[in-house]
Amino acid sequence: MDMIVRRVRLDDEQPCVDIGIRGGRIAAIEEHLDRVGSEEIDAEGRVALPGFIEPHLHLDKAFFHRRLPAQLGTLDEAIKVTGVLKGRQTRSDVLLRSRRVIDMAVANGTTLIRAHPDVDPIQGLIGVETALELREEYRDLIDIQIVVFPQEGILKSEGVEALMHQALKLGADVVGGCPYNEFTWDDTCAHIDRVFELAVKYGRAIDLHADFSDDATDRRFAATEYIARKTIGLGLHGRVALGHVTSLASLPAERLAPLVGLLREADITVVTLPATDIYLGGRNDTINQRRGIAPVKALTDGGVNVAYSSNNIRNAFTPFGKADPLQVGNLLAHLIQYGTPEQQLEILKMSTRNAARAVGLNGSYGLAVGKQADFMILDGFALGDAILDMPARSWVFKRGRVVARTCVTTTICKDHGHAGHGTLSALN
Repeated sequence: MDMIVRRVRLDDEQPCVDIGIRGGRIAAIEEHLDRVGSEEIDAEGRVALPGFIEPHLHLDKAFFHRRLPAQLGTLDEAIKVTGVLKGRQTRSDVLLRSRRVIDMAVANGTTLIRAHPDVDPIQGLIGVETALELREEYRDLIDIQIVVFPQEGILKSEGVEALMHQALKLGADVVGGCPYNEFTWDDTCAHIDRVFELAVKYGRAIDLHADFSDDATDRRFAATEYIARKTIGLGLHGRVALGHVTSLASLPAERLAPLVGLLREADITVVTLPATDIYLGGRNDTINQRRGIAPVKALTDGGVNVAYSSNNIRNAFTPFGKADPLQVGNLLAHLIQYGTPEQQLEILKMSTRNAARAVGLNGSYGLAVGKQADFMILDGFALGDAILDMPARSWVFKRGRVVARTCVTTTICKDHGHAGHGTLSALN
């Protein structure tokens, strides 16, 4: 074996196991593996999880928060402020800020990012080109999928479609869209049509910022049905993901149920983005301010695959964040009132198994023999406490190699402020 990780907990109700790794894949999972590894780690009963997946992350717009701070906290303001900042940035600046996010993600146990760089007349292909460079630079640490994202619209912004073609030819993985950022409902539909045409032409998956609104009275923010029917009509089941989808939360049950059924039939994943959606949502409510996020429970109960992601890191859309899926999962659990042990485990699945399905990792992902050895060891001893404690990621593995290690030692100084008593945790 290339590596053996001893005494790992995969299930709170089962004994610890040893994980054997060979050739970047999991070769064995046994209670007492009677082989020797070229390298060995003793996890001492700590919990293992498959690598986190961030299916919706904007690298090129991260860490803008101190350059031109937003004052109103609205979506329109965030788009305008970011547009100004995009016009000022350079390639080296994008690379520097993106690396900060990726380094955070790796340390926090993320093994794949689906990045959504903007493609528009303001910054051209800088976001895509830097993402391509980073994909190669970090290929041994993390996988990066690249979405061609027309933040400024397709029909209302001249030259965007040509840039999208160019980005896909350069090697971008997914066709993105922002259909609500058009002038009319007809243009929103045309935007979606062109995204699907590009996906079919280039054989790519689709990932749309489907809507971003507190209600569905403006049809531009109510395109879910149109997208789902188009997915079904073209036979693109399982090839489409939708980010935000916040307007669904404004629908009564009798209107929501048929849409949930369509999403399930189309095998569309909904990626909720709680940090951004709760920050920007409900800004005009003076009482009973809305949470402004997708109806996760109704979608999950209806058989729709639901994942979550960080979305933005420290900019006008979200002035917080550190690319930590456990932090975002803890926030999501509060917002959707998922407090039971079973529900908290479901949150973990949204950032691992469900998110992997969202980005097309259908066969190689997971903690099982034969799967790629992309996983982490948490500095905690109960799987059910992961969302509660948000522990450090003691070891992070990518294709069987340790790519990040975090050591945390906390000492409670009970003896009149002098150290030496009550160590909470230590990683040797």
